[in-house]
Amino acid sequence: MPRRSVKTVTGRRERQEKRRLRAAELCEAGRSRAQVAEELGVTWRSAHEWHRAWNQGGVGALKAGAKPGPAPKFSDEEVMALEKELRRGALSHGYANELWTLPRVGCLVKETFERQVSSSEAWRLLRRMRWSAQKPERRARERDEAKIAEWKEVQWPRIKARARKEGRTLLFVDEPSGAR
Repeated sequence: MPRRSVKTVTGRRERQEKRRLRAAELCEAGRSRAQVAEELGVTWRSAHEWHRAWNQGGVGALKAGAKPGPAPKFSDEEVMALEKELRRGALSHGYANELWTLPRVGCLVKETFERQVSSSEAWRLLRRMRWSAQKPERRARERDEAKIAEWKEVQWPRIKARARKEGRTLLFVDEPSGAR
């Protein structure tokens, strides 16, 4: 037996339903199918199909049905619980860094809900939470934040002051010589 979707009508489907219901109003007002088509910016054939459906089943026949496809595998409550766990961070779940990868999300789903999910299903869950893919900032392993801060606070001001005192212009290697 196929599963029935419980998804709500949104976006394009909602606009289409609104247009069909407006067509029913115009038909009730005595407008011809050609007039309905012209006013709503659709073909005569569409207006004719809507008119026929309206004649046979009333306004209810023009309402949009549920979205096609299977029902979501996870309830809204489960998605909220997963998001709460994800927001705790990867470190709190025993990973070496704060990076959430699809396999890690899949493992978290398995631990939390005792259900196996593929990487594509993990991605759909993240999209459902309105999360997007982010690349971690790349930094050299050899980067020494203390030395960088010291250079910015001590060395650079000294270099600028000396150049100003001697009337020189500082250029960076990647800068063209005519730039200021």
